[in-house]
Amino acid sequence: MAFFGLFGNDREMAETTYAGRESASDRAARKRREGHRRNATATYRQGQAWEDAERERQDRGGRRRR
Repeated sequence: MAFFGLFGNDREMAETTYAGRESASDRAARKRREGHRRNATATYRQGQAWEDAERERQDRGGRRRR
């Protein structure tokens, strides 16, 4: 039964099998960081749009402005 020979050498096998490849946890962390950077521009633009609309609303005034 060759199966019992596998106990204890899983790290060695992983090093040879997956050498030079990005781990799943590293890949997930990288994707999260990239997502944050990608959304920063959209969030900034949304904030600017709200600010412009709010400024326009305030400049226009309410119903009873004299």
